[in-house]
Amino acid sequence: MTHTYQISGMTCKSCVAKVKNELLKIGEITEAEVQLDQPQATISMQQHVSVNTLQNAISKAGPYTISELGHTANNNTGNNNIETEEPKSWLATYKPLLLIVAYITLLSFLLSTTLSGINWMLWMRVFMSGFFITFSFFKLLNLKGFAESYSMYDIIAKHFPTWGYIYAFIELMLGLSYAMHFQPALTNSITFVVMSVSLIGVLQSVLNRRKIKCACLGAVFNLPMSTVTIIEDAAMILMSGIMLAKYL
Repeated sequence: MTHTYQISGMTCKSCVAKVKNELLKIGEITEAEVQLDQPQATISMQQHVSVNTLQNAISKAGPYTISELGHTANNNTGNNNIETEEPKSWLATYKPLLLIVAYITLLSFLLSTTLSGINWMLWMRVFMSGFFITFSFFKLLNLKGFAESYSMYDIIAKHFPTWGYIYAFIELMLGLSYAMHFQPALTNSITFVVMSVSLIGVLQSVLNRRKIKCACLGAVFNLPMSTVTIIEDAAMILMSGIMLAKYL
């Protein structure tokens, strides 16, 4: 008999390997196919294994959760029992990202507002600094997990996985450069190029409707790739382009 399950908590290929390894340790299981794009496991077993037993097994690999989507029994019934988790709302899904952007935006306004009004060039510089420093922080919390997730869609990281490790530090250096107003023309040029390259991979994934995780906040939050990611990258490209035009 074969059962299909949903697995949450996986962020990279290493997670897939660990989950599969623990499942295959269960004696009744003869085969297990685990995939990350659509976080599921298709498990063949000699006799039925309870979800609790499966959960206990994969818990040894990490903070993963397994639930039954449906099953196809190769016996006489052929019936499918389907359990689906209630999908999160758009707001609940992107709440971490929205809160972070809101905090950075508020700080930018506070630091760039004077009696004569808002200094928009300063606002963009503060925003870029806060954005890159904050986002690099979440990437560095689990650098390996970020690099593996990033390599699933970035056009450079796909062929050069080490780029994911480098990218996190580039973000940190850009954030510090904006904070110190260091070589603004060079800083904005690098930002424009790096974010443009990143946007290409994001566009390809969204247009192809690939259901993969966005690595913008590293492996800490499970954010799906969507138009939100496109807007995020495009905004950074636009602001760096505006500031670059001033300094050239």
